[in-house]
Amino acid sequence: MEKEFEGQRDGEEVVYVFRRHIVTAVRGLWFMLGMTGFGVVPMLIWPNDGRMIAVWIGCIVIGGLGLAYSLILWFFSYYLITSERLRQTRQKGLFNKTVVDLDLINIQSASFGVSGVLGSMLDYGTILVQTGAGDLVLSMVSHPEKVYNELQDAVHKANQEKK
Repeated sequence: MEKEFEGQRDGEEVVYVFRRHIVTAVRGLWFMLGMTGFGVVPMLIWPNDGRMIAVWIGCIVIGGLGLAYSLILWFFSYYLITSERLRQTRQKGLFNKTVVDLDLINIQSASFGVSGVLGSMLDYGTILVQTGAGDLVLSMVSHPEKVYNELQDAVHKANQEKK
């Protein structure tokens, strides 16, 4: 089945789709754990008041909403490598999205790096894409070496077709 996206050009094919690492959504998990812990405090102060269980459940629900928000932002932020371009789609809020397109033939070089023990263990890193107009930094990318190789292959193929 062929992948399609909004704004796809005639004859353009999706080569690879990737996202930032799920670790980028960890703030939502910390928020949920914090709200759960915060909800326990009133139960410790007023142990015989049954209403404090409702407060605790309310804190858990608010924490769950924070976690869901964080996961939504992660899920709707993605990158596409197509036969013609690299597209970055970033969801910055529920109603705020930015899209950056970079034609593959304009890419002069690309590099990747994995930093630290956590980056090595969880296999995430940074990809730097250099063009004549400036650099595009793709941070916290899952499987950076695989993405780098896919990008290099797509750039090479686009430059071969250009000749």
